Amino acid sequence: MTSSALAPRVEEIADGVHAYLQPDGGWCLNNAGIIVGSSSTALIDTAATEQRARRLESAVMKLSSRRPDVVVNTHFHGDHTYGNFVFAQDATIVAHEDTRVDMAAAGLHMQGLWPDVGWGAVEVALPTLTIREPSTIYVGGIRAELLTFGPAHTRSDIVVWLPDTRVLFTGDLVMSGVTPFLTMGSLSGSLEAVRRLRELDAAVFVTGHGPVTDASVLDVTEGYLRWAKELAEAGIAAGLSPLEVARDADLGAYAGLLDCERLVGNLHRAYAEAAGAPPGAPLDVNAIFADIIAFHGKLPACQA
Repeated sequence: MTSSALAPRVEEIADGVHAYLQPDGGWCLNNAGIIVGSSSTALIDTAATEQRARRLESAVMKLSSRRPDVVVNTHFHGDHTYGNFVFAQDATIVAHEDTRVDMAAAGLHMQGLWPDVGWGAVEVALPTLTIREPSTIYVGGIRAELLTFGPAHTRSDIVVWLPDTRVLFTGDLVMSGVTPFLTMGSLSGSLEAVRRLRELDAAVFVTGHGPVTDASVLDVTEGYLRWAKELAEAGIAAGLSPLEVARDADLGAYAGLLDCERLVGNLHRAYAEAAGAPPGAPLDVNAIFADIIAFHGKLPACQA
């Protein structure tokens, strides 16, 4: 794929509402949202590296005369939060209160998974306003509902719902053309999240990774989650490890999803829940990532 094909791009999806997309949506290549209201500007998620966060900053300033007044972090993962520091001086950073706790605990852990990435002078900038219950912000005249979920993709997630235009920013609760990842969240919780997202009747989905899409992404996500649950149940009955089950699995309808190696981590989560672990209970992420590498045959590519 050419470098131009991988360049970030901005899509206006409603009046004043923009998706900031980072192809191809694989590891660390997340999406963000930019909302430009009459008197304020909001940003949904940031980016993984200093360079990518600066590019996002430039994109915002091309659309608005104002720097973001608000940054919403949908969850704690570094590809969505490491760039906070670029905006922290001017913006209120909003997240679920458990997201703030998990961000502080994780620090720059993602950099250790991919030590060769050019992270730049990234600093952890924690949320300055936390919520637990659903909340509403107004970006000028644009109403944005912050809806709380979890455990699902992580222990705590937020989606940003614009009811007047039926636009939904999902974070990584769902991903477009990309394999779900719930190693740090919950399989059962992810299924519940999909059920709740359906009730919103959104028309446009800006997911955490991958292209802008529609509600069909919920069908793919739910199908994958149920398939992974069945794989785990069969593997447990056969006395196989999550890695062994993943190696034997026929990906079938999900073979075309990016980053299929995430199945290993998802099976670890499914095994833990089947053994009675509460949704979102901590797992050994480093050990699971070692299994992901073993399945993939090498470190998964991170193009950040």
